[in-house]
Amino acid sequence: MGQKINPLGLRLGTTQRHHSLWFAEPKNYSKGLQEDQKIRDCIKNFVRDCFVRDCINKNRKIKKQIPSDETIISRIEIQKSIDVIKVVIYTSFPDLAKFLRKGKPQRIKELQTNVEKRFHSVNHKLNIAITIITKPYGQPTILAEYIATNLKERIPVRLVMKNAIQKNIALGNTKGIQIQIAGRIDGKEIARVEWIREGRVPLQTIRAKIDYCSYKVRMVYGVLGIKIWIFAGEE
Repeated sequence: MGQKINPLGLRLGTTQRHHSLWFAEPKNYSKGLQEDQKIRDCIKNFVRDCFVRDCINKNRKIKKQIPSDETIISRIEIQKSIDVIKVVIYTSFPDLAKFLRKGKPQRIKELQTNVEKRFHSVNHKLNIAITIITKPYGQPTILAEYIATNLKERIPVRLVMKNAIQKNIALGNTKGIQIQIAGRIDGKEIARVEWIREGRVPLQTIRAKIDYCSYKVRMVYGVLGIKIWIFAGEE
Protein backbone atom coordinates (compact mmCIF):
# COMPACT_ATOMS: atom_id res chain seq x y z
CA MET A 1 0.00 0.00 0.00
CA GLY A 2 2.83 2.41 0.80
CA GLN A 3 4.11 2.16 -2.78
CA LYS A 4 0.76 2.75 -4.48
CA ILE A 5 -0.67 5.96 -2.98
CA ASN A 6 0.59 9.42 -2.15
CA PRO A 7 2.47 9.19 1.20
CA LEU A 8 1.22 12.64 2.21
CA GLY A 9 -2.44 11.73 1.78
CA LEU A 10 -1.89 8.44 3.64
CA ARG A 11 -0.63 10.34 6.72
CA LEU A 12 -3.11 13.22 6.89
CA GLY A 13 -4.19 13.68 10.48
CA THR A 14 -1.19 11.83 11.94
CA THR A 15 2.10 13.39 10.76
CA GLN A 16 0.83 15.56 7.88
CA ARG A 17 -1.55 18.49 7.71
CA HIS A 18 -3.53 20.07 4.90
CA HIS A 19 -2.15 23.09 2.99
CA SER A 20 -5.69 24.54 3.05
CA LEU A 21 -7.40 24.78 6.45
CA TRP A 22 -11.10 25.69 6.28
CA PHE A 23 -14.59 24.23 6.51
CA ALA A 24 -17.33 24.38 3.88
CA GLU A 25 -20.64 22.73 3.16
CA PRO A 26 -20.58 20.05 0.44
CA LYS A 27 -22.29 22.31 -2.13
CA ASN A 28 -19.65 25.05 -1.62
CA TYR A 29 -16.60 22.79 -1.40
CA SER A 30 -15.61 23.00 -5.10
CA LYS A 31 -15.94 26.78 -4.99
CA GLY A 32 -13.54 26.93 -2.03
CA LEU A 33 -10.97 24.81 -3.87
CA GLN A 34 -11.13 27.08 -6.91
CA GLU A 35 -10.67 30.15 -4.71
CA ASP A 36 -7.55 28.62 -3.12
CA GLN A 37 -6.07 27.88 -6.54
CA LYS A 38 -6.76 31.46 -7.68
CA ILE A 39 -5.03 32.85 -4.58
CA ARG A 40 -1.96 30.65 -5.09
CA ASP A 41 -1.70 31.45 -8.82
CA CYS A 42 -2.13 35.16 -8.19
CA ILE A 43 0.66 35.26 -5.57
CA LYS A 44 3.11 33.25 -7.68
CA ASN A 45 2.44 35.30 -10.83
CA PHE A 46 2.75 38.60 -8.97
CA VAL A 47 6.09 37.69 -7.34
CA ARG A 48 7.42 36.34 -10.65
CA ASP A 49 6.39 39.50 -12.55
CA CYS A 50 8.01 41.73 -9.92
CA PHE A 51 11.31 39.86 -10.29
CA VAL A 52 11.14 40.24 -14.10
CA ARG A 53 10.43 43.97 -13.83
CA ASP A 54 13.37 44.47 -11.46
CA CYS A 55 15.72 42.63 -13.80
CA ILE A 56 14.58 44.65 -16.81
CA ASN A 57 14.96 47.94 -14.93
CA LYS A 58 18.48 46.99 -13.82
CA ASN A 59 19.44 45.71 -17.31
CA ARG A 60 20.33 42.26 -16.00
CA LYS A 61 19.99 38.86 -17.62
CA ILE A 62 16.62 37.47 -16.55
CA LYS A 63 17.49 33.75 -16.61
CA LYS A 64 20.48 34.13 -14.30
CA GLN A 65 18.93 36.70 -11.96
CA ILE A 66 15.51 35.15 -11.24
CA PRO A 67 15.40 32.14 -8.88
CA SER A 68 13.15 29.22 -9.78
CA ASP A 69 9.48 29.16 -8.75
CA GLU A 70 10.07 26.47 -6.12
CA THR A 71 13.02 28.39 -4.66
CA ILE A 72 11.03 31.62 -4.36
CA ILE A 73 7.84 29.99 -3.03
CA SER A 74 8.09 26.43 -1.72
CA ARG A 75 4.43 26.18 -0.68
CA ILE A 76 1.46 28.36 0.29
CA GLU A 77 -0.84 27.57 3.20
CA ILE A 78 -4.31 29.13 3.33
CA GLN A 79 -6.32 29.40 6.55
CA LYS A 80 -9.90 30.69 6.30
CA SER A 81 -12.12 31.85 9.14
CA ILE A 82 -15.39 33.77 9.12
CA ASP A 83 -13.97 37.17 8.16
CA VAL A 84 -10.19 36.63 7.82
CA ILE A 85 -8.10 34.78 5.24
CA LYS A 86 -4.54 34.13 6.38
CA VAL A 87 -1.99 33.22 3.70
CA VAL A 88 1.39 31.85 4.83
CA ILE A 89 4.13 31.85 2.16
CA TYR A 90 6.99 29.40 2.80
CA THR A 91 10.15 30.41 0.95
CA SER A 92 13.83 29.54 0.90
CA PHE A 93 14.62 32.94 -0.67
CA PRO A 94 15.69 35.01 2.38
CA ASP A 95 15.26 38.41 0.68
CA LEU A 96 11.62 37.85 -0.32
CA ALA A 97 10.24 39.79 2.68
CA LYS A 98 12.51 42.78 1.92
CA PHE A 99 11.69 42.48 -1.79
CA LEU A 100 7.93 42.70 -1.17
CA ARG A 101 8.33 45.75 1.09
CA LYS A 102 10.19 47.76 -1.58
CA GLY A 103 8.65 50.50 -3.67
CA LYS A 104 6.06 53.17 -3.05
CA PRO A 105 3.48 51.89 -2.22
CA GLN A 106 4.87 48.67 -0.81
CA ARG A 107 4.56 45.64 -3.03
CA ILE A 108 3.01 43.53 -0.30
CA LYS A 109 0.07 45.97 -0.11
CA GLU A 110 -0.21 45.84 -3.89
CA LEU A 111 -0.20 42.03 -3.67
CA GLN A 112 -3.00 42.09 -1.09
CA THR A 113 -5.06 44.38 -3.34
CA ASN A 114 -4.54 42.13 -6.38
CA VAL A 115 -5.53 38.99 -4.47
CA GLU A 116 -8.64 40.66 -3.04
CA LYS A 117 -9.70 41.77 -6.53
CA ARG A 118 -9.14 38.29 -7.91
CA PHE A 119 -10.94 36.78 -4.93
CA HIS A 120 -13.93 39.13 -5.38
CA SER A 121 -14.52 39.33 -1.64
CA VAL A 122 -15.52 42.38 0.39
CA ASN A 123 -16.33 40.70 3.71
CA HIS A 124 -12.94 39.00 4.15
CA LYS A 125 -9.75 40.59 5.39
CA LEU A 126 -6.55 39.21 3.86
CA ASN A 127 -3.38 38.72 5.94
CA ILE A 128 -0.13 37.64 4.26
CA ALA A 129 2.75 36.21 6.31
CA ILE A 130 6.17 35.04 5.08
CA THR A 131 8.07 32.15 6.69
CA ILE A 132 11.72 31.60 5.75
CA ILE A 133 12.91 28.00 5.31
CA THR A 134 16.34 27.91 6.94
CA LYS A 135 17.34 24.51 5.48
CA PRO A 136 16.12 24.56 1.86
CA TYR A 137 17.60 21.21 0.82
CA GLY A 138 15.47 19.54 3.47
CA GLN A 139 12.42 20.33 1.31
CA PRO A 140 11.72 17.79 -1.47
CA THR A 141 10.39 20.43 -3.91
CA ILE A 142 13.59 22.48 -3.70
CA LEU A 143 15.72 19.34 -3.96
CA ALA A 144 13.75 18.29 -7.07
CA GLU A 145 14.34 21.72 -8.62
CA TYR A 146 18.08 21.31 -7.95
CA ILE A 147 18.03 17.91 -9.71
CA ALA A 148 16.07 19.31 -12.66
CA THR A 149 18.53 22.19 -13.11
CA ASN A 150 21.48 19.78 -13.18
CA LEU A 151 19.75 17.43 -15.61
CA LYS A 152 19.19 20.31 -18.03
CA GLU A 153 22.93 20.98 -17.89
CA ARG A 154 23.54 17.36 -19.08
CA ILE A 155 25.18 16.18 -15.85
CA PRO A 156 25.05 12.34 -15.49
CA VAL A 157 21.92 11.12 -13.71
CA ARG A 158 23.62 8.98 -11.06
CA LEU A 159 25.99 11.81 -10.16
CA VAL A 160 23.10 14.26 -9.84
CA MET A 161 21.19 11.95 -7.50
CA LYS A 162 24.27 11.31 -5.33
CA ASN A 163 24.98 15.05 -5.06
CA ALA A 164 21.36 15.72 -4.07
CA ILE A 165 21.51 13.04 -1.36
CA GLN A 166 24.76 14.50 0.01
CA LYS A 167 23.20 17.99 0.21
CA ASN A 168 20.21 16.59 2.11
CA ILE A 169 22.19 14.29 4.44
CA ALA A 170 24.59 17.16 5.28
CA LEU A 171 21.72 18.91 7.12
CA GLY A 172 21.83 16.19 9.78
CA ASN A 173 18.07 15.93 10.41
CA THR A 174 17.31 13.21 7.83
CA LYS A 175 17.01 9.51 8.66
CA GLY A 176 16.66 8.42 5.03
CA ILE A 177 16.04 9.64 1.50
CA GLN A 178 14.99 7.98 -1.75
CA ILE A 179 15.16 9.57 -5.22
CA GLN A 180 13.63 8.13 -8.38
CA ILE A 181 13.91 9.44 -11.96
CA ALA A 182 11.87 7.90 -14.78
CA GLY A 183 11.63 8.53 -18.51
CA ARG A 184 13.96 8.66 -21.49
CA ILE A 185 17.07 9.19 -19.39
CA ASP A 186 20.05 10.52 -21.38
CA GLY A 187 17.84 10.53 -24.47
CA LYS A 188 17.73 6.74 -24.81
CA GLU A 189 14.94 5.30 -26.98
CA ILE A 190 13.61 3.00 -24.26
CA ALA A 191 12.35 4.64 -21.08
CA ARG A 192 13.70 3.32 -17.80
CA VAL A 193 13.72 4.04 -14.07
CA GLU A 194 16.79 5.01 -12.06
CA TRP A 195 16.58 5.20 -8.28
CA ILE A 196 18.86 5.50 -5.28
CA ARG A 197 18.26 5.30 -1.52
CA GLU A 198 20.24 6.23 1.54
CA GLY A 199 19.10 5.15 5.01
CA ARG A 200 15.55 4.01 5.89
CA VAL A 201 12.39 5.10 4.07
CA PRO A 202 9.48 3.16 5.69
CA LEU A 203 6.57 4.00 3.38
CA GLN A 204 4.11 1.62 5.08
CA THR A 205 4.62 3.02 8.59
CA ILE A 206 1.84 5.53 9.26
CA ARG A 207 3.64 7.30 12.12
CA ALA A 208 6.73 7.93 9.96
CA LYS A 209 7.21 11.60 9.04
CA ILE A 210 7.82 11.50 5.28
CA ASP A 211 7.99 14.49 2.94
CA TYR A 212 7.22 13.68 -0.68
CA CYS A 213 7.08 15.47 -4.01
CA SER A 214 6.49 14.57 -7.64
CA TYR A 215 8.15 16.88 -10.16
CA LYS A 216 8.24 17.03 -13.97
CA VAL A 217 11.18 18.40 -15.94
CA ARG A 218 10.93 19.01 -19.70
CA MET A 219 14.02 17.95 -21.62
CA VAL A 220 14.79 18.15 -25.35
CA TYR A 221 14.01 14.45 -25.77
CA GLY A 222 10.88 14.34 -23.59
CA VAL A 223 9.59 14.67 -20.04
CA LEU A 224 11.35 13.15 -17.04
CA GLY A 225 9.55 12.45 -13.78
CA ILE A 226 11.31 13.00 -10.45
CA LYS A 227 10.01 11.57 -7.18
CA ILE A 228 11.61 12.24 -3.79
CA TRP A 229 10.84 10.70 -0.39
CA ILE A 230 12.53 12.17 2.72
CA PHE A 231 12.18 10.34 6.04
CA ALA A 232 12.66 12.66 9.03
CA GLY A 233 11.83 10.27 11.89
CA GLU A 234 8.87 8.69 13.67
CA GLU A 235 6.28 10.15 16.00
